[in-house]
Amino acid sequence: MDQEYFKIFDKNRNEIGVASRDDVHKYGYWHETFHCWFVKKIEGKNYLYLQFRSERKKDYPDLLDITAAGHLLANENVQDGVREIKEEIGIEVQFEKLISLGIMEYSVTTADLTDQEFAHVFLYKSNHGFDDFHLQEEEVAGVVLVEFTEFSELWFDKTSSTTITGFKFDHEGNRVMIEQRVGKEQFVPHQASFYQEVVERIKGQLD
Repeated sequence: MDQEYFKIFDKNRNEIGVASRDDVHKYGYWHETFHCWFVKKIEGKNYLYLQFRSERKKDYPDLLDITAAGHLLANENVQDGVREIKEEIGIEVQFEKLISLGIMEYSVTTADLTDQEFAHVFLYKSNHGFDDFHLQEEEVAGVVLVEFTEFSELWFDKTSSTTITGFKFDHEGNRVMIEQRVGKEQFVPHQASFYQEVVERIKGQLD
């Protein structure tokens, strides 16, 4: 796969150059990402769509994550982030339909990388059903719904688990419907404060 290049920034979001994906994560350069959370109203309740990351992913395989997210390339602006939605989950969304939740700083250090992001975070009010999702299987292994209030209670430590329902691909490539309880350990390990801030920003946009 060809190396990807990202714009890099200082802590104050001043652009300072361009670096490869490997160097961005090796040296901990600040860079831009695009996050989009799908929300759907079902029988008066709000639900979030989450993706299961593919088992083939180098980082955080088989964990639950944002509906669609990815890095902005050096030649892209934030409007181009809708490319990630189409690529990962096969749904075409116009940028004008997205609700901006602002820019969130995200920083995590593991044994393998230092990831420092300025995440452009968006909400999309969706009417899509599971059959509308066409997944990039090397990236995404499934899509599930979680009730928003339960998701909030999980990250604010009011409950230890929440119910997800949706589908995953098995090892033969078959789409299998699932319903299960999951705890925080089954989510990509963003800081709890990151999830809490996302919850608060989404809550401000819900009916």
